[in-house]
Amino acid sequence: MAYHSKRFFSACLLILLASLKLDAQDTSSGASTIRLNQIGFYPGAPKTAIVTTGTTGDFQIRKAGKVVYTGKLKQSLKPGFSGQYTSIADFSNFTTPGTYTLTVKGVGQSYPFNISNSANSGVATGTLKAFYFMRASAPLEKKYAGKWQRASGHPDNKVLVHPSAADAKRPAGTVISSPGGWYDAGDYNKYVVNSGISTATLLSLYEDFPEYMKTVKLNIPESNNKLPDVLYEVLWNLRWMLTMQDPNDGGVYHKLTTAKFDKMEMPDKDTAVRYVVQKSTAAALDLAAVSAQASRIFKGFDKELPGFADSCLKVSEYAYQWAVKNPNVLYEQDAMNKQFKPAVTTGTYGDRNVSDEFLWASAELYKATGKDEYFGKINMTKSEMVSVPTWSNVKLLGYYALADSKELDPDHRLILADIKDRLINFADIFVSGADSNAYQTVMTKFKGNFNWGSNSNAANQGILLIKAYKLTRNKKYLDYALANLDYLLGRNGSGYCYVTGFGSKPTMHPHHRPSVADGVVDPIPGLLAGGPNPGMQDKIQVPSTAPDEAYIDDDRSYATNEIAINWNAPVAYLANAIEALQKELKP
Repeated sequence: MAYHSKRFFSACLLILLASLKLDAQDTSSGASTIRLNQIGFYPGAPKTAIVTTGTTGDFQIRKAGKVVYTGKLKQSLKPGFSGQYTSIADFSNFTTPGTYTLTVKGVGQSYPFNISNSANSGVATGTLKAFYFMRASAPLEKKYAGKWQRASGHPDNKVLVHPSAADAKRPAGTVISSPGGWYDAGDYNKYVVNSGISTATLLSLYEDFPEYMKTVKLNIPESNNKLPDVLYEVLWNLRWMLTMQDPNDGGVYHKLTTAKFDKMEMPDKDTAVRYVVQKSTAAALDLAAVSAQASRIFKGFDKELPGFADSCLKVSEYAYQWAVKNPNVLYEQDAMNKQFKPAVTTGTYGDRNVSDEFLWASAELYKATGKDEYFGKINMTKSEMVSVPTWSNVKLLGYYALADSKELDPDHRLILADIKDRLINFADIFVSGADSNAYQTVMTKFKGNFNWGSNSNAANQGILLIKAYKLTRNKKYLDYALANLDYLLGRNGSGYCYVTGFGSKPTMHPHHRPSVADGVVDPIPGLLAGGPNPGMQDKIQVPSTAPDEAYIDDDRSYATNEIAINWNAPVAYLANAIEALQKELKP
């Protein structure tokens, strides 16, 4: 089925379902005007809905048409980015489990939502299971993938060394094997730099909440074996990353890719030649950081994976040594293409400054080994801009690693205490004044949050706040982390639940090749859409240029609707962390 016809059919189906829902629930315009987490709320946690019209008066919580709670709307202190003030419905005091709607006279009725002790467990599991659907080099069987089953694609057992990556021992055209891993985003390539932050985020989820994560079952082929499911999923990508290291010198290839982006087709239909391309300092340091972190975690599973932790640490130190010898080998694709053929025009993931990668890798290796030689390489500036992690700025990942390093050398306690203070100060900057903006979230404080992949900013802000909560036990951080999850699930300027397969108004048309080409109306579930982005780099017109409303559910719009593993990892962390901590979400 052509993807445009698929989009038309899906749109018609949505219109039909919407009309049926309106008839059944008499929502009027309420569903589009009342913005809330479309999945649900925890009984003892904060519960907030936003009415975009700025209406005054009462709101009601209803169950099967019967009013069970009444509250007063309160106008926001500041307008939203569109200039419109909103009204806030706070029903935190209502704690009875069940399925409800929120109604405002003259506005209408919201989408239904649940109150339960596992309110967001489906999203938590679904955003993790999404990584299974991103697996390369394996078929997705029906018993694990359901209607999204597919044939195996990209075995990557015969990958060519690109001329940019050639050396005496591996000349251009050398065939290497590099199977497995996750497809990076809407395309079918695999990038070490973006895999680095994604894999590290999921490893941190396990490291921060090990007992809870042992209970999370994903229905993947490895389920019911001896490791937690999240670690089996991480292993699928981590083992691929290890193959990207040149065993002759420790350097790491920047990416495994076709020369140009493939068509909107299923993985098994893409048979173009694949290459490993140029070694880079950023790739080496990302692998060093991730494999050092993995060595700590998998040391606890030496019986199940004999020697694997030791192998990870060896890879890490080897990659780090290469980076120290080659500190400025930056990936500059345009310059590379002037020198080597075939030209490579897929995702660049170029980074002009790798000082943050050095800090991250040094921190992870220090934490893994306790060696002062790594601690001595941790350079901290006196003042710095507050930024949540991205693939190109991983400094905060190094801070995360060091902030809970209690068991290491006490001679370093002052520096480690300073790192903790910095993390807490960062978190305070984010939460300060968040209660005055139109949507009452950290994400909606600043226009600058709404760039390419803006939803990952919301998720990564949530991770920072979770880290601050774990360090301080101050509930304000946990509450605002939850508010950012609410933002992603419907309490936002567009009214969408940005996770495919969840909510009453979910993203339906992500820029994602399998979801477009598989002939299934519903997209693969659990994928986080990129989110509002007024930049329109793809030239697809968005319905509003207000930063938080600049979103369109269109598979052509890679600027707002692509998916990516480095966006899914933080929302998976955030949703699962909230589930793990939900008993602590008390008024």
